[in-house]
Amino acid sequence: MVELKVTRRSAFEGLHAIGVSGKVSATPSALATRFSFRGDHEAAQRASKAFGVTLPLALLKAETNGTRTAISLGPDEWLLIAEDGAAQLLADEIEKALGTHFHSLVDISHRNTGFDVSGAEAATFLATGNPLDLHISAFPVGMATRTIFSKAEIVLWRKSADTFHVEIWRSFLPFMWGLLEEAAHEL
Repeated sequence: MVELKVTRRSAFEGLHAIGVSGKVSATPSALATRFSFRGDHEAAQRASKAFGVTLPLALLKAETNGTRTAISLGPDEWLLIAEDGAAQLLADEIEKALGTHFHSLVDISHRNTGFDVSGAEAATFLATGNPLDLHISAFPVGMATRTIFSKAEIVLWRKSADTFHVEIWRSFLPFMWGLLEEAAHEL
C-alpha cells in the first residue's frame, strides 16, 4: 500500500501583506485546531470542562483562556479554536466528557483559516465589505458573530477596541484578501 504524507500549508502562501502605516494591518493567524461543536446547555457545560474554556451560553460572545477560544454562533453552536496539533487530544477529551450525551463535534481545522485586523482604522477597513455597524458601541469588545464580507461567510470577533479576528473558509480567502487589498488603497 502506498503511504502518503500530507503537509499542511498556510492558506496565506503567495498572498501579499496588507497594511497602511499608522492605520491598519491584516496579519495571518498561526495554524490552529478548529472544531464546530453543537449541543444543548448540558453538553456545552461538559465540553467547557474538557476544552478549558467556558463555552458562552449568551449569543454573540467569545470567551478565551490562553490559546483557546470558544465563540457562540447560535443557541446550540460554537466555534472552538485551539493551538495547532491538538485536534486528536481535544476530540478525545471532549468525547470522553460527553459520553453518550447527544452532541456533534466536527474537526474543521483544514477548512478554516483566520487573521487579525488591527489599527485605528480596523473597523472602517472591515466595513468596506461588511454590513454590520462596527462602532465600538454597537459591536463591543468580546462580541462575535457569523456574518459576511462581500459574498463570503465569515466569523467576526472583536478582540480589543482596535483589533478584530476574522475566521473564513480557506477557499474564500483569496477572494476576501483581494478585496481587502483594494480597501487598503482607499484608507
